[in-house]
Amino acid sequence: MISSSDVAKLRAQTGAGMMDCKNALEESNGNLEQAGDLLRKKGIAKAAKREGKIATEGTINVKIDGNIAVVLEINSETDFVAKNDDFKTVVNDLTAVVLKNKPNDLAEALRLDLRGKTAENYLIEAAAKIGEKISLRRLAVLSKDNQSVFGAYIHMCGKIGALVVLSGSVDEMLAHDIAIHIAAADPKYLKIDSVPPAVVTKEEYVYAGQLKIEGKPDNIIVNILRGKLAKFYSEVCLLEQSYIKDDKKRVKEILPAGVRIKEYVRFELGEGLEKKEKNFIDEVNEQLK
Repeated sequence: MISSSDVAKLRAQTGAGMMDCKNALEESNGNLEQAGDLLRKKGIAKAAKREGKIATEGTINVKIDGNIAVVLEINSETDFVAKNDDFKTVVNDLTAVVLKNKPNDLAEALRLDLRGKTAENYLIEAAAKIGEKISLRRLAVLSKDNQSVFGAYIHMCGKIGALVVLSGSVDEMLAHDIAIHIAAADPKYLKIDSVPPAVVTKEEYVYAGQLKIEGKPDNIIVNILRGKLAKFYSEVCLLEQSYIKDDKKRVKEILPAGVRIKEYVRFELGEGLEKKEKNFIDEVNEQLK
């Protein structure tokens, strides 16, 4: 006879539904540990079916602890799940373990121990419990010294996250304002020297081709190209961009003497991922399979 208290215990431990817990206990002759293992196995199998799904919702999370800061993109399939407490627990757990261990890359992060299992298996079990694919897509770990400061900003409840390190300054307000600028202006590179030569060559090729079509002579094209590239740099390079709080100045012009932007990270949720559109009825029917 399976008691209601055992069902409640198993449900609290696994987050599985009441009937799933009851059936697992019956199959394991009332052994709570075996029933939990059984549910996890079934859950993992169910979660594995969702591996082909595209998870483009979720959140960007930034956390600072002393001289270490991390930014992570953690995805779910729907915005609805991204707002629930179970998903928020996943975000907090992953952020904490990354902040503690400072992995060098995503592969290393997924191997970290998290609640007695690898972070990868932790995510698989979380997906089984939540009912959607949950994935850690990317992360960055930044460090600083005591003469530097972090600036962090989260936009639209986790849709965009920015993290920056200012060296030679402990001005938290300035760092925060620059993080806001990064979130808004989406710079692709820190400075002109950071732009790969191949990117510059491609821009020159495109601009020169346009000018030739317009019938500009070669000696004029050289001068116009210089201006075109300057405009390109002002759009994609952080230090060359017009500062959002004072568009008469470039970002490099608002930095006090001796202060420089050491590095920055900007993540936008679902950036570069193809989002599948489906109607509500199709989505419900898929969940019932």
